[in-house]
Amino acid sequence: MTEIHGTVAPGFDAVALEYASVVAAERGEAGSQLAVFQHGRQVVDLWSGDDITADSLTGIYSSSKGVASLVVALLVQEGLLDLDRPVAADWPEFAAAGKQSITLRDLLAHRSGIVGVDTGTSIDELADDHVIASLMADQRPHWRPGTAYGYAGFVGFAMVNEVVRRVTGHSLQQHFEERIRAPRNLDVYLGLPESLESRYVPMLPWLATPDQEAQFWSNVPGPHSLLGIAFALNSTPPVDQVALVNNRRLRTLGPASMGGVASARGLAALYSAAITETPNGAPLLTRDTIGEFAQAHSTGGDLVNGPADQFALGFQALGLLHPFLGVDAFGHTGSAGSLAYADPHTGLSFGYTRRRFAFAWNFPEHARLAAAVQRSALGSVAAPAVVAAAPRP
Repeated sequence: MTEIHGTVAPGFDAVALEYASVVAAERGEAGSQLAVFQHGRQVVDLWSGDDITADSLTGIYSSSKGVASLVVALLVQEGLLDLDRPVAADWPEFAAAGKQSITLRDLLAHRSGIVGVDTGTSIDELADDHVIASLMADQRPHWRPGTAYGYAGFVGFAMVNEVVRRVTGHSLQQHFEERIRAPRNLDVYLGLPESLESRYVPMLPWLATPDQEAQFWSNVPGPHSLLGIAFALNSTPPVDQVALVNNRRLRTLGPASMGGVASARGLAALYSAAITETPNGAPLLTRDTIGEFAQAHSTGGDLVNGPADQFALGFQALGLLHPFLGVDAFGHTGSAGSLAYADPHTGLSFGYTRRRFAFAWNFPEHARLAAAVQRSALGSVAAPAVVAAAPRP
């Protein structure tokens, strides 16, 4: 039986029980972390699994988009970026192939029509936002920009990053490190320093029966479909997601679409800093900025991932995905299994990481854990300072 480590605050015991149930169902051998803050104070701090500690770092894949979106939101709030300015006004090369009217808002809402590179990309190329941006400048949209939306999983924030760099002279990674991560001592990285490499725990591939594998691969769209292009399955060889997230160059450069590294504590603390005053400073975002960036922009049918994916600006519209959350809840999942978000209505921030990919990128524990946190928060005294040991399964 896998041991559960950590603490929960009074009133959050149900979260510890739900987490123990998740660990038992997963057999616990791979490991995960769960952290929650309420009104700036930590109320859940749990972890389990071989080689996993509270300080372990894992690849967070597209939860990186949420990290990058916080940077963009801050720059918009300060008047440095204009959401409705054409991208080509600051990046002239981007106007090629009918892209002259695409705005930063379109990029953030996945409405640009560009989801990948028709000729494919290598892992080395995907690791470098500047390289991907140069490829995107020549890429023709896959549908008329603004008429539909489709998830640009590997390349979307390379384009956003190029806009940030052209306008401000600094990359998303630099802004995050200098403006957000370092001043607030957050355990989240868009570019993992060599000194922290020993804390990185490699991600593990999913476990599936031969029948499950056969059923899954028989239903996967072709390499030159929108999904295939978006996830570089049209490359030679097709990009392997486990190899990508474990690539050292990717961790070093921290591409904003999927190259982030974090602990669950770090993710929850980051989103707490976005909405709540902490000992390290005032909230990063104002209510008006949160309202703009949490507002649903792309709903109804993702041309890449299907109808379940719905987006605000840069963030997923998590209040639509999980109706028990507030309408302005904002954050992002990652295909390696992470989830991070803030719910301004309850003052909650949530961080979850897991080491092993779930079969077919299906993470039902996200809803279970988030719902348990929400129920506990609504029935608890906000953020007591004393914590109790988490029960074991």
